Amino acid sequence: MNAITLSIGNELVLGQTVDTNSAWLGRELAAVGCDVVAHITVGDDQPAIVSAITDAAQRCDLLLISGGLGPTKDDLTREALARVLNQPLEINEIWIGQMEKMFQRLGRVMVESNRVQALIPRGARLLTNLAGTAAGIDADFILPGSSRSCRIFAMPGVPVEMRAMFQREVRPQLIAAGGGRVIISRTLHTFGIGESALGEMVADLMNRSRNPLVGTTVSEGGVSLRITSRESSRSEAEEKLERTIAECRRILGDLVYGSDEQTLPMVIAELLTRDVLRRVSTAESCTGGLLAKMLTDVPGSSRYFQRGWITYSNDAKMELLDVDAATIFSHGAVSEEVTRAMAGAARRKSGADFGLAISGIAGPDGGTAAKPVGTVCIALAHPSGDAARTFRLPGDREMVRDRSAKMALTLLRYHLIATPMPF
Repeated sequence: MNAITLSIGNELVLGQTVDTNSAWLGRELAAVGCDVVAHITVGDDQPAIVSAITDAAQRCDLLLISGGLGPTKDDLTREALARVLNQPLEINEIWIGQMEKMFQRLGRVMVESNRVQALIPRGARLLTNLAGTAAGIDADFILPGSSRSCRIFAMPGVPVEMRAMFQREVRPQLIAAGGGRVIISRTLHTFGIGESALGEMVADLMNRSRNPLVGTTVSEGGVSLRITSRESSRSEAEEKLERTIAECRRILGDLVYGSDEQTLPMVIAELLTRDVLRRVSTAESCTGGLLAKMLTDVPGSSRYFQRGWITYSNDAKMELLDVDAATIFSHGAVSEEVTRAMAGAARRKSGADFGLAISGIAGPDGGTAAKPVGTVCIALAHPSGDAARTFRLPGDREMVRDRSAKMALTLLRYHLIATPMPF
């Protein structure tokens, strides 16, 4: 069974609101064995909605619509769906009664415009909304000139209402109709290696006809592998999935820092607190405290995060971290020599096991031919010495800062696992 999600609303097509419904539905549909072939978004325009429903129905067995079921004049989904089905809208008196009771419980009067939320195309079935006043719609659309049909579920656009309706009304029907087919996905995360290089390493596993299917995704400077297994039973899907995950880990080795919901700071937290507690302090220039924020985003970080310095100016580096003026003059603030001094001072002054330091040129200005925008120096001071690296990081100011902080965490991770950085 394949599916398409259709999100409706001007606020979505204009970028004023992020469409979280499609992402959530995609995950839920995969979990019950539905292949999602497309996510579609249209504005509050009845002809556009009619066209989107008609076109999508030609391409899928299941169409899930969210949005456009409210009580105002720009809520046009029910009218568009009735047009597609070539059926009139009819008041569902049972839902009128449910809405009246809901308003009574809230101590409010139901206005006349709310009655439109009980309009259902003739022959369709009502989906109960336990979190709001907009009834959902369940309809079978027989494609013109064909015996094939598309099952259409129209649900409210408010995420809490849509999710509750899907879980209670839609999901059980999909499970019953799906024949037990299961789709399971896992994700492996890397940072520091490019997508093309990673793709070459696992090229044999990325054949599009393969099951489980392996693909790459780039997000926030990192590259992830998404492994998706499709089988008739959960046990078969899980078995094949685990075998492919193990093969990916064998090929990529320590390039993989985590999986699924694990973030790089979460992995660092685990490494710092495993077996023996070790503490870290930071000294930052171009990242302005972002590295410290990432480390302290993890609950319980007070155990291992000691303190941090933001020394944006040269004076601050000299006054707070005792960086020698001659070092800055000779090598520049963005240099391995200066970041070594910053990291060493952070470790020494805080009594931490590790000092992490960053100094760079985030842009958009400040670059030179020798040190262009994106030049970042990172140093790690540890009990047996120190290490420093210079990186050329791509992207705009925000991306350079984000990647700088993550690269510093990566430098620390490789030290903690006693492995040289492979890039």
